[in-house]
Amino acid sequence: MPVYMSEHAAGMDICSSSKEKITIQPSETYLVPTNLIIELPVGYEAQIRPRSGLALKHKITVLNSPGTIDADYRGEVKVLLINHGKIPFEINFGDRIAQMVIAKHERAEFVFSEKLSDTSRGEGGYGSTGHK
Repeated sequence: MPVYMSEHAAGMDICSSSKEKITIQPSETYLVPTNLIIELPVGYEAQIRPRSGLALKHKITVLNSPGTIDADYRGEVKVLLINHGKIPFEINFGDRIAQMVIAKHERAEFVFSEKLSDTSRGEGGYGSTGHK
């Protein structure tokens, strides 16, 4: 069962439900089962995000971060983890592997346009605003 680990946590920790020990080798991925099936209201999504401690201490993160669980999905929530570290990482049944944030979202409607409005930034992209 997902659980908020502190009074004001935005994300609920979710755990591995694998009865077998999972070992993720360096540079490899693993789709970890959670045995979690949810039904979200229309207009909401669940975001699957890395746990900061796993990322910092073990270089384990969610590969498609954030993973999105749509309101019409009815299957098991699974977490795609990747090991960016140099040593194998083991996951046991019940280990907290990721966090889930429930978020409201909007659906956009797109309109074709030949011209966009001008801004001071214009087409400035990566690094265009500096770093200091």
